[in-house]
Amino acid sequence: MPVRHRLLAVLVALMWGLNFIAIDASLGHFPPFFLVALRFGLIAVPTVLLVPWPGVPVRWLVGYGLGFGTLQFLFLYWGMAAGMPAGLASLVLQMSGPFTVVLGATFLRERVSGRQVAGVLVAVGGLTLVAWQRAEHASLVPLLLTLAGAFGWAIGNVCSRQARPASPLRLTLWMSVVPPLPMLALSLAVEGPDRIATSLTSFDQPGAVAALLGLAYTVLVATVLGSGVWTWLMTRHPAGVVAPFSMLVPVVGMTAAWLVLGERVTAGEGVGAVLVVGGVLLGSSRAGGLRRLLPTAERRRPTPVAQPSGAGRG
Repeated sequence: MPVRHRLLAVLVALMWGLNFIAIDASLGHFPPFFLVALRFGLIAVPTVLLVPWPGVPVRWLVGYGLGFGTLQFLFLYWGMAAGMPAGLASLVLQMSGPFTVVLGATFLRERVSGRQVAGVLVAVGGLTLVAWQRAEHASLVPLLLTLAGAFGWAIGNVCSRQARPASPLRLTLWMSVVPPLPMLALSLAVEGPDRIATSLTSFDQPGAVAALLGLAYTVLVATVLGSGVWTWLMTRHPAGVVAPFSMLVPVVGMTAAWLVLGERVTAGEGVGAVLVVGGVLLGSSRAGGLRRLLPTAERRRPTPVAQPSGAGRG
């Protein structure tokens, strides 16, 4: 892998890590469920108009959209709105890797190596330490909500794996068509039309400009640009070479949250973070394991199929 491609992989990790700061800014103005609908709606409209159908079975595209797009971000945004620090959120979402291993072994009958089992156990041990520290110093509910988001991501991984896309980015873009309507309906039922209307008509309030910039960053930089570059790298190099760079995301996320938001982590949370990252790396250190453990939508080489199909990151 040339140095310039490694630098691109680091750049993507930087973009994705900073995305948690952007989400935090957007949540300061928009209600969380509506923000999810808005985020994916802004991607879905041009996708339907401009991007060719990915050519995968509809059930797997819908499953990917419900897992990766709807459940992941529903619980992530809800958790962060409820008090989950942006830096820790970037870490806890990495549990999607171990969850994907468990779901793959349970529903797809995929073989799990001893290394993968060890990696899952180390990551779970690290997360348990983080949860224990959170329970002592803050509410545990936001962490559990974020963990549910990681599980939703894992469901999306399994569905995108079954879709077997030839164009990962196109599947991700079309996946964005799934979340807007159910999330808008949930927002209307839970957050109410008045709160939604206020968020759309009060851009003169403090923090509104930052919220819009955060939303633009999430859609254009983290999703479209970040996913596009990542997919480009995955089509040119083995998964085992590219995917470990994703472990830089929580490092960037937690560092940026410390510098920008003034977030602090306890010594126990720091140790737990190292264990989570180390566990995911341990379980994914071989190319075969990476294809099962890490988010598969954009972290695997496209598999040739009879008709064009697609995938990528939302």
